[in-house]
Amino acid sequence: MSITTQAPQTPGAPKTARGARTRSKILAAAEEAFGSLGYHRAGVTDITKTAGVAQGTFYTYFSSKEEILRELVMDLGHKLRAHLAAQVINSSDRLEAEEQGLRAFLEYLAEHPSLYRVLQEAQFVDEAIYQKYYETFARGYTEMLNAAARKGEIRAGNNEHRAWALMGLSHFLGVKYSLWDQRAKHGDGAFDPIVETISDMLRNGLALSGRDRG
Repeated sequence: MSITTQAPQTPGAPKTARGARTRSKILAAAEEAFGSLGYHRAGVTDITKTAGVAQGTFYTYFSSKEEILRELVMDLGHKLRAHLAAQVINSSDRLEAEEQGLRAFLEYLAEHPSLYRVLQEAQFVDEAIYQKYYETFARGYTEMLNAAARKGEIRAGNNEHRAWALMGLSHFLGVKYSLWDQRAKHGDGAFDPIVETISDMLRNGLALSGRDRG
Protein backbone atom coordinates (compact mmCIF):
# COMPACT_ATOMS: atom_id res chain seq x y z
CA MET A 1 0.00 0.00 0.00
CA SER A 2 1.37 3.39 -0.97
CA ILE A 3 1.10 6.41 1.25
CA THR A 4 0.73 9.81 -0.38
CA THR A 5 2.34 12.66 1.49
CA GLN A 6 1.52 16.29 0.86
CA ALA A 7 4.44 18.51 -0.06
CA PRO A 8 5.04 21.37 2.33
CA GLN A 9 3.59 24.65 1.25
CA THR A 10 6.14 27.00 -0.28
CA PRO A 11 6.07 30.75 0.14
CA GLY A 12 4.19 32.66 -2.51
CA ALA A 13 2.25 35.74 -3.39
CA PRO A 14 -0.64 36.57 -1.06
CA LYS A 15 -4.03 35.41 -2.30
CA THR A 16 -6.15 37.92 -0.38
CA ALA A 17 -6.11 41.63 0.40
CA ARG A 18 -5.47 40.76 4.03
CA GLY A 19 -2.52 38.62 3.00
CA ALA A 20 -1.13 41.47 0.91
CA ARG A 21 -1.36 43.80 3.90
CA THR A 22 0.40 41.27 6.12
CA ARG A 23 3.17 40.81 3.57
CA SER A 24 3.60 44.59 3.28
CA LYS A 25 3.75 44.85 7.07
CA ILE A 26 6.50 42.22 7.19
CA LEU A 27 8.47 44.04 4.48
CA ALA A 28 8.18 47.31 6.42
CA ALA A 29 9.42 45.54 9.56
CA ALA A 30 12.36 44.12 7.62
CA GLU A 31 13.24 47.60 6.40
CA GLU A 32 13.28 48.84 9.98
CA ALA A 33 15.26 45.85 11.26
CA PHE A 34 17.88 45.87 8.49
CA GLY A 35 18.08 49.65 8.55
CA SER A 36 18.68 49.90 12.29
CA LEU A 37 20.52 46.67 13.12
CA GLY A 38 22.09 45.71 9.81
CA TYR A 39 21.42 42.54 7.88
CA HIS A 40 23.69 40.21 9.84
CA ARG A 41 22.61 41.37 13.30
CA ALA A 42 18.89 41.38 12.48
CA GLY A 43 17.12 38.05 12.67
CA VAL A 44 13.77 36.76 11.52
CA THR A 45 12.58 37.13 15.12
CA ASP A 46 13.41 40.86 15.02
CA ILE A 47 11.34 41.21 11.88
CA THR A 48 8.35 39.25 13.16
CA LYS A 49 8.41 41.03 16.51
CA THR A 50 8.35 44.42 14.82
CA ALA A 51 5.62 43.29 12.42
CA GLY A 52 3.59 41.73 15.22
CA VAL A 53 3.27 38.36 13.48
CA ALA A 54 4.30 34.79 14.24
CA GLN A 55 7.38 33.26 12.65
CA GLY A 56 5.13 30.85 10.81
CA THR A 57 3.46 33.82 9.14
CA PHE A 58 6.85 35.08 7.98
CA TYR A 59 7.57 31.77 6.27
CA THR A 60 4.19 31.88 4.57
CA TYR A 61 5.53 34.67 2.41
CA PHE A 62 9.32 34.41 2.53
CA SER A 63 11.58 31.37 2.59
CA SER A 64 14.55 33.04 4.30
CA LYS A 65 16.07 36.27 5.54
CA GLU A 66 18.02 36.59 2.29
CA GLU A 67 14.85 36.28 0.25
CA ILE A 68 13.09 39.04 2.16
CA LEU A 69 16.13 41.28 1.69
CA ARG A 70 15.92 40.68 -2.05
CA GLU A 71 12.19 41.36 -2.10
CA LEU A 72 12.62 44.41 0.12
CA VAL A 73 15.20 46.00 -2.17
CA MET A 74 12.91 45.54 -5.18
CA ASP A 75 9.93 46.84 -3.19
CA LEU A 76 11.84 49.92 -2.04
CA GLY A 77 12.93 50.61 -5.61
CA HIS A 78 9.37 50.28 -6.89
CA LYS A 79 8.04 52.67 -4.23
CA LEU A 80 10.73 55.25 -4.92
CA ARG A 81 10.18 55.16 -8.69
CA ALA A 82 6.41 55.44 -8.21
CA HIS A 83 6.87 58.40 -5.86
CA LEU A 84 9.18 60.23 -8.27
CA ALA A 85 6.90 59.55 -11.23
CA ALA A 86 3.98 61.07 -9.33
CA GLN A 87 6.01 64.15 -8.45
CA VAL A 88 7.13 64.94 -12.02
CA ILE A 89 3.95 64.02 -13.88
CA ASN A 90 2.95 67.66 -14.40
CA SER A 91 6.38 68.85 -15.55
CA SER A 92 6.35 70.91 -18.73
CA ASP A 93 9.54 69.31 -20.11
CA ARG A 94 12.43 67.01 -19.19
CA LEU A 95 14.58 69.69 -17.60
CA GLU A 96 11.77 70.74 -15.30
CA ALA A 97 11.18 67.06 -14.52
CA GLU A 98 14.85 66.76 -13.53
CA GLU A 99 14.46 69.67 -11.12
CA GLN A 100 11.26 68.37 -9.57
CA GLY A 101 12.58 64.81 -9.48
CA LEU A 102 15.79 65.80 -7.69
CA ARG A 103 13.89 67.76 -5.06
CA ALA A 104 11.45 64.87 -4.58
CA PHE A 105 14.32 62.39 -4.27
CA LEU A 106 16.17 64.43 -1.66
CA GLU A 107 13.00 64.87 0.38
CA TYR A 108 12.10 61.18 0.08
CA LEU A 109 15.55 60.03 1.19
CA ALA A 110 15.44 62.40 4.16
CA GLU A 111 12.15 60.80 5.19
CA HIS A 112 13.33 57.22 4.47
CA PRO A 113 17.00 57.09 5.53
CA SER A 114 16.89 53.31 5.92
CA LEU A 115 16.68 53.03 2.11
CA TYR A 116 20.42 53.52 1.68
CA ARG A 117 21.32 51.39 4.68
CA VAL A 118 19.33 48.51 3.22
CA LEU A 119 20.96 48.99 -0.19
CA GLN A 120 24.44 48.96 1.30
CA GLU A 121 23.62 45.82 3.24
CA ALA A 122 22.35 44.19 0.05
CA GLN A 123 25.58 45.00 -1.75
CA PHE A 124 27.58 42.83 0.63
CA VAL A 125 25.02 40.06 1.08
CA ASP A 126 24.33 39.50 -2.61
CA GLU A 127 25.73 42.04 -5.07
CA ALA A 128 23.26 40.87 -7.71
CA ILE A 129 20.42 42.34 -5.64
CA TYR A 130 22.22 45.68 -5.42
CA GLN A 131 23.08 45.66 -9.11
CA LYS A 132 19.53 44.82 -10.17
CA TYR A 133 18.14 47.73 -8.14
CA TYR A 134 20.26 50.28 -9.97
CA GLU A 135 20.02 48.67 -13.39
CA THR A 136 16.22 48.64 -13.14
CA PHE A 137 16.26 52.31 -12.20
CA ALA A 138 18.68 53.14 -15.03
CA ARG A 139 16.59 51.39 -17.70
CA GLY A 140 13.54 53.46 -16.84
CA TYR A 141 15.60 56.64 -16.63
CA THR A 142 17.18 55.98 -20.04
CA GLU A 143 13.76 55.46 -21.60
CA MET A 144 12.55 58.80 -20.22
CA LEU A 145 15.62 60.61 -21.57
CA ASN A 146 15.19 58.92 -24.96
CA ALA A 147 11.57 60.09 -25.06
CA ALA A 148 12.64 63.63 -24.16
CA ALA A 149 15.26 63.62 -26.94
CA ARG A 150 12.66 62.50 -29.48
CA LYS A 151 10.42 65.41 -28.40
CA GLY A 152 13.30 67.85 -28.78
CA GLU A 153 13.38 68.67 -25.06
CA ILE A 154 17.06 67.72 -24.69
CA ARG A 155 19.94 67.26 -27.12
CA ALA A 156 20.45 63.86 -28.70
CA GLY A 157 23.19 61.78 -27.09
CA ASN A 158 23.94 58.56 -25.26
CA ASN A 159 21.13 58.60 -22.76
CA GLU A 160 22.26 55.45 -20.98
CA HIS A 161 25.48 57.23 -20.04
CA ARG A 162 23.50 60.29 -19.05
CA ALA A 163 21.11 58.26 -16.90
CA TRP A 164 23.93 56.69 -14.89
CA ALA A 165 25.64 60.10 -14.51
CA LEU A 166 22.43 61.72 -13.26
CA MET A 167 21.81 58.82 -10.88
CA GLY A 168 25.31 59.22 -9.47
CA LEU A 169 24.75 62.92 -9.02
CA SER A 170 21.49 62.36 -7.12
CA HIS A 171 23.03 59.57 -5.06
CA PHE A 172 25.84 61.66 -3.60
CA LEU A 173 23.73 64.78 -3.16
CA GLY A 174 21.37 62.57 -1.17
CA VAL A 175 24.14 61.11 0.95
CA LYS A 176 25.58 64.55 1.72
CA TYR A 177 22.47 66.68 2.19
CA SER A 178 19.62 64.29 3.03
CA LEU A 179 21.53 61.91 5.32
CA TRP A 180 24.69 63.52 6.64
CA ASP A 181 23.52 67.14 6.88
CA GLN A 182 19.84 66.24 7.46
CA ARG A 183 18.92 69.39 5.59
CA ALA A 184 15.21 68.51 5.59
CA LYS A 185 15.13 69.41 9.29
CA HIS A 186 15.87 73.01 8.28
CA GLY A 187 12.30 73.41 7.01
CA ASP A 188 10.45 73.81 3.73
CA GLY A 189 12.62 74.86 0.83
CA ALA A 190 15.77 73.52 2.43
CA PHE A 191 16.75 71.71 -0.75
CA ASP A 192 15.99 74.63 -3.10
CA PRO A 193 19.59 75.95 -3.32
CA ILE A 194 20.82 72.47 -4.27
CA VAL A 195 18.14 72.04 -6.92
CA GLU A 196 18.88 75.52 -8.31
CA THR A 197 22.59 74.74 -8.59
CA ILE A 198 22.02 71.47 -10.42
CA SER A 199 19.31 72.98 -12.62
CA ASP A 200 21.73 75.70 -13.72
CA MET A 201 24.38 73.08 -14.45
CA LEU A 202 21.99 70.96 -16.53
CA ARG A 203 20.64 73.94 -18.45
CA ASN A 204 23.88 75.86 -18.98
CA GLY A 205 26.73 73.41 -18.43
CA LEU A 206 30.05 74.20 -16.77
CA ALA A 207 31.83 75.87 -19.69
CA LEU A 208 32.23 79.64 -19.59
CA SER A 209 30.02 81.56 -21.97
CA GLY A 210 31.37 84.44 -24.01
CA ARG A 211 29.87 86.88 -21.53
CA ASP A 212 31.50 85.07 -18.59
CA ARG A 213 34.91 85.19 -20.30
CA GLY A 214 34.30 88.93 -20.76
